[in-house]
Amino acid sequence: MPTLILVRHGRSTANTEGLLAGWTPGVALDERGAAQAAALPGRLAELPLAEIVTSPLQRCQETIRPLLQARPDLSPHTDERIGECHYGDWSGRKLAELKDEPLMEVVQAHPSAAAFPGGESMRAMQTRAAEAVREWNARVERDHGAEAVYLMCSHGDIIKSLVADALGLHLDLFQRISVEPCSITAIRYTRLRPFLVRLGDTGDFTSLVPREEPPGDEAPVGGGAGAP
Repeated sequence: MPTLILVRHGRSTANTEGLLAGWTPGVALDERGAAQAAALPGRLAELPLAEIVTSPLQRCQETIRPLLQARPDLSPHTDERIGECHYGDWSGRKLAELKDEPLMEVVQAHPSAAAFPGGESMRAMQTRAAEAVREWNARVERDHGAEAVYLMCSHGDIIKSLVADALGLHLDLFQRISVEPCSITAIRYTRLRPFLVRLGDTGDFTSLVPREEPPGDEAPVGGGAGAP
């Protein structure tokens, strides 16, 4: 079965403003995110990509634009199932404010029981994304062969949930996974089991430098802004 390259979108204006974007329209890449996207074609230059699939949201569309310009033979496919979690009434709110919501503790410690008011549950988010991957695996293998490599550009919580699925981890453990903006995660699928072969690879170790204010022990909902 194929190898899937998961790319989280580059750093967005919502990331730098500390907002939980969700499906809020008009959330674009910031200056650093645009630079991250511009570097993506070079980082992936050695990979013969068979297909490119993307979330419909603007920040993902902008992230893959330089890659598509570098590979004019590829046309992107948009799949809403790998779009961001529907955070409902939380969308567009400041993460600093959401920390005091009782639901946030559930999101952190027991995400399989978390459902966002006016939105969807985290279980539903993972299920739709995993179904999309399985369908695309079959389609890519049918059209391009079992050794094909294809790419999906998606969002932090979506990618973390797909990694958990690939590793056979319960969704309640997915907050232990971290994927920074424009990081690359690779999963090689086989008939019997997936293999996680890259996780959150940015080629940059800046995020490991000790900070004046440690990031804390809570997982950033939506994926976080990455290295400062």
